[in-house]
Amino acid sequence: MDLASNLPVILPLATEWADERSAEIQTHGSALNNQGIELAKKVGVSYPEKVKVMEVPTLPMPSNPILKEAALSTGLLGPNTIGLTLGHSIYICSGRMTKRLLSHELRHVHQYERHGSISRFLTEYLSQIATHGYNEAPLEIDARAHEIHT
Repeated sequence: MDLASNLPVILPLATEWADERSAEIQTHGSALNNQGIELAKKVGVSYPEKVKVMEVPTLPMPSNPILKEAALSTGLLGPNTIGLTLGHSIYICSGRMTKRLLSHELRHVHQYERHGSISRFLTEYLSQIATHGYNEAPLEIDARAHEIHT
């Protein structure tokens, strides 16, 4: 799928899906413990008390076929994806929680805070994925640069 040419269709679908998933995590997820709050602060999160994390067996996949194809074809979601951040809400696959992964996802929380909303973040993020690819997207490079390994 050509993500760039389909962004006008995909963005509203992605935003709606992300808002729904974020609300689910905020309702059923767990707040960060003291170590998580400190980690969040280290990677720039302004409001770590708003962050909720939900461990799931696998990350949810959009049911909308257009959005699902976009997520799979760009590598945003798939069998190897183990974490996903949506605003102040984070999914992590069960048994995969590490300091490195959590710090990466918390850096995405910081990025969402900087953009001001899920919609504005996704507009920038998906545009970067369309232009540079997942691994070379500046927001992904930034999140990897802020991973804490020890």
